[in-house]
Amino acid sequence: MSAQERKVKGSDLFVAALENEGVDRIFGVPGEENLDLVESLRTSKIQLVLTRHEQAAAFMAATHGRLTGKPGVCLSTLGPGALNLSTGAAYAHLGAMPMILITGQKPIMSSRQARFQIVDVVATMKPLTKLSRQIVSASSIPTVVRDAFRVATEERPGPVHLELPEDIAGDEVSVVPVIPIHPIEIPVAHRAALDRAAEMISAAKRPLVMMGAATSRPRSTHGIASFVRRTGIPFFTTQMGKGTVPGGTNLYMGTAALSERDYVHDAIDAADLIVAIGHDPIEKPPFIMGPSGPKVIHVSYTSASVELVYFPDAEVVGDVGPSLELLADRLEGKLPQAAALLPLREGILSHIADRATETRWPPTPQRIVHDIRQVIPENGIVALDNGMYKIWFARNYRTRVANTLLLDNALATMGAGLPSAMMAAMLYPDRRVLAVAGDGGFMMNSQEMETAVRLKLNLVVLVLEDHAYGMIRWKQAVDQFADYGMTFGNPDFALYAKAYGAKGHRIENIDSFGPTLDAAFREGGVHLVSIPIDYSENVRVLVDELRAHEKAKA
Repeated sequence: MSAQERKVKGSDLFVAALENEGVDRIFGVPGEENLDLVESLRTSKIQLVLTRHEQAAAFMAATHGRLTGKPGVCLSTLGPGALNLSTGAAYAHLGAMPMILITGQKPIMSSRQARFQIVDVVATMKPLTKLSRQIVSASSIPTVVRDAFRVATEERPGPVHLELPEDIAGDEVSVVPVIPIHPIEIPVAHRAALDRAAEMISAAKRPLVMMGAATSRPRSTHGIASFVRRTGIPFFTTQMGKGTVPGGTNLYMGTAALSERDYVHDAIDAADLIVAIGHDPIEKPPFIMGPSGPKVIHVSYTSASVELVYFPDAEVVGDVGPSLELLADRLEGKLPQAAALLPLREGILSHIADRATETRWPPTPQRIVHDIRQVIPENGIVALDNGMYKIWFARNYRTRVANTLLLDNALATMGAGLPSAMMAAMLYPDRRVLAVAGDGGFMMNSQEMETAVRLKLNLVVLVLEDHAYGMIRWKQAVDQFADYGMTFGNPDFALYAKAYGAKGHRIENIDSFGPTLDAAFREGGVHLVSIPIDYSENVRVLVDELRAHEKAKA
């Protein structure tokens, strides 16, 4: 029998197409509509990583895309399972993380189950993805999969959803070859745009560079640090742009954890030109543009999305690293005013470091961030869930390597911290990986502790206890509402971890915090460390102190 006459199932074609794309893991919770696909995976080179909830599978797949630049893949059944992927789809869509979501469906040629469990998942996923489509022919699978990966990775990256109905997966068709992968290069910026930007930068008296979310993409790092070094212009970062240029450089001015009035805004407000590299307005604004503010040059892979708070005066659109090298060629050695804002640096960073070693109990966010930085090496990874502590990590945690502080400043969803840390631990088993979550966010996907133990990961999970949805409670207080409806009780987290087969630790004094983390990393395996946190600094620093600072500037 010739190769063309040989019959294969649609699910076999699907798995072969995934292998062709270099997929080595799929995360998910299968259902009966996926059983042909599961059987095809069983005899493939791809590992099926069973999670305890589809949302966690999507977070893990998205983080794979974020860290590698190659789409992570997640799997669910139809209806209820597919809908559980939707938060992860939005997480990847807003965060520009390449991902493939595969969902099952009842047979589409004929069905004996009427509309049981059937939801229009393709329509549901359309606003949450770059592309959402149902596969209606087994013979088309190689082409559909190749196109899905292309769409997911091209700028702006994001999730793609494919629905594989049960009868299409089980249909036997003649062998169809996979589609070869070919490289696609992004053009560099137009010469006229580079000349215009160089002219504006040369004319600026107080230039400043901003590193946005897109600078953290794996393909972006080349050329960015070189541009800063060659021009000598000081820089700050957005929350998701941390680490793109080494945080230890003497040109680093801080991170914009708030949209205005923070100490780093002393430099932003004084600048007459901001070179915004890789800024994505999907991220909470690092500064608010206005008619009397600085001119802004947008440097990114795609044109700027004009918003009320972001409307650049010029654009440099193209492959960021090589384009910045060409821009630096035009500017190197020709910017006598490049460092005009640098004298502000010491004051900004000294304010940020204030009270970082206080010994009060429960500890402040500053002290917790400080002690974590001491036990995490430069290439170690801290994956944050979403909560009040995220602002403190953005302000105070210095990064020297891209993607070593994983935080979400786009969808800003709770529940992603533990799964994203698990993905980092799978990709980099020899690096220290720490998940940091509040007691609210941790419990939203805490069941994945079992998955982490089953996979024998080296992972430390830090749970910050304030027995409340702390950020909303803080906003409630700042807006002078009554303290109502935001508090809850917690389990004994050390015992909770042990129930899953992990090691559990409860910190009773601040002097034992750093040593406990260090010992957990040295021992290996999965550890959970719980510690209370004193959020009174939220009001003292982020409200009262910054208001006083703003008045002093006026």
